[in-house]
Amino acid sequence: MRRWLWRSLAVILAVIVIAFVFQRLFGDSSVEPHLTASAPVAVIGSGDEAIAVAANGTLLRWFPLSEDNPLPQLPLQEPPKSGRLRGPALEQAKVLGAAPPQLRRYVESSHYGESGVDVVLDTGIELRFGDDSQAARKWKAAAAVLADPEVEALDYVDLHAPGRAALYGSGHGLPPAP
Repeated sequence: MRRWLWRSLAVILAVIVIAFVFQRLFGDSSVEPHLTASAPVAVIGSGDEAIAVAANGTLLRWFPLSEDNPLPQLPLQEPPKSGRLRGPALEQAKVLGAAPPQLRRYVESSHYGESGVDVVLDTGIELRFGDDSQAARKWKAAAAVLADPEVEALDYVDLHAPGRAALYGSGHGLPPAP
């Protein structure tokens, strides 16, 4: 009986020592909860069936959509069952997510055309991004073109090479200055 008692005490003491050492080694680091909320950048569908989409392609089924703050429309008939966008639709979401806040309110829709990702402004001007690489830089180039006082109207801006944005046409007026 004594052996059993001594072994039990030895195990308890070993657990205490291990707990003490563990606390000394790892006691300063603790786990804290961190919630990252995704902001919606586009919408799939319309009306009560509309679903918001984040810049990383995640469907935000829980996000309440407001008519006061409309989001650009993605040309999908229905949301993907996987809960995430892929391919051209994902590229569009990434481009829309990189839009500067001053221009977001003028973005009407996005589609994937022959030139890649195209964003259509509410004035009818098309911004041709190509792929989603350097999206923020391409948006800056688009903003510079739209803010140029010498440009009064255009049809589209080619942003494939953001350092050399090219503008074409004169059929659509520019959005008002923010």
